[in-house]
Amino acid sequence: MSELLGPTLAQPGALGTSLGEVHREATTCTRCDLYKHATQLVFGEGPTKAKVVFVGEQPGDKEDVAGQPFVGPAGKLLDRCLEEAGIERDACYVTNAVKHFKFEPRGKRRIHAKPTRGEVQICAWWLAAELRLIRPKLVVALGATAVYSLLGPQAKVTRDRGSVLRSPVGLSVFVTIHPSALLRMLDQPAGQQSRARFVDELKAVATLLEDA
Repeated sequence: MSELLGPTLAQPGALGTSLGEVHREATTCTRCDLYKHATQLVFGEGPTKAKVVFVGEQPGDKEDVAGQPFVGPAGKLLDRCLEEAGIERDACYVTNAVKHFKFEPRGKRRIHAKPTRGEVQICAWWLAAELRLIRPKLVVALGATAVYSLLGPQAKVTRDRGSVLRSPVGLSVFVTIHPSALLRMLDQPAGQQSRARFVDELKAVATLLEDA
């Protein structure tokens, strides 16, 4: 496999010396056009020296309104799965590869739209700074956008799910699906099996953190 280095880990990111400073700078971000339609930027949340950072794709509708990551249906599912795996949500730093909600209006609803690689590359400026300042023992990439942002196009969720990939800069990245994908699977015949697999993967993360 070629070098696993995505746009986030290929740079130090924003130059602030604290998460608070970077967060304040990020709130006025106009580096891409997503800020024009989103309610607000949604920065990461959690302990400044967390051992683990969970990286998702982007804020959803609920997160865009609340200004907090992972507070919608997928976030609540993640919370329940973390609890079952023995991981305290309050001990985790949770954030996204892209900080503004990208959507398509459909009547009164706002439907999630996948960020482009260009948007992910631009927003890596903020995620890189978060990781530089937190210096976690482990990063959990939730879904394909997070995997690309951290490890580049050579890493694939379908192939690498459940494994730890080490980037050239020394950061270990655990690959799994996004809880929003799991949410869509729950109504399918193998839904509970999919959920159990996700919890097992989070248990593996817990073990890795104990050994760190």
